[in-house]
Amino acid sequence: MRNGGLIAVAAVLIAAGCSDSTGGGGGGGRSTTITVGNNTFTPTPDTVAAGQVTFSWSTPSNGHTVTWDSGPGTLPANTGTLTSGTVVVTLQAGTYQYHCAIHGSMRGMIVVQ
Repeated sequence: MRNGGLIAVAAVLIAAGCSDSTGGGGGGGRSTTITVGNNTFTPTPDTVAAGQVTFSWSTPSNGHTVTWDSGPGTLPANTGTLTSGTVVVTLQAGTYQYHCAIHGSMRGMIVVQ
């Protein structure tokens, strides 16, 4: 019985290590937060579970937008120009592409499973 208890504890620890610490269901421990930084989206591409994804601005000197190019179904609303704060969108399974309307070379992609 002692070995069975150790196996059960190991299984719980392994499962806990694979969970998403953000609480957002990021699939395989991946973050569900995309940072909108100075001329970059991080991470991109990103793979997340279906549900909520948070875009978080950390650009005090430069404003950026999230402007949706493509994705399944109805796309989320585009953001205005922001330098701080967060925007949460709900995404269904599929591949989404987006960009910053101010900086055309600033592009991102999210694969939702």
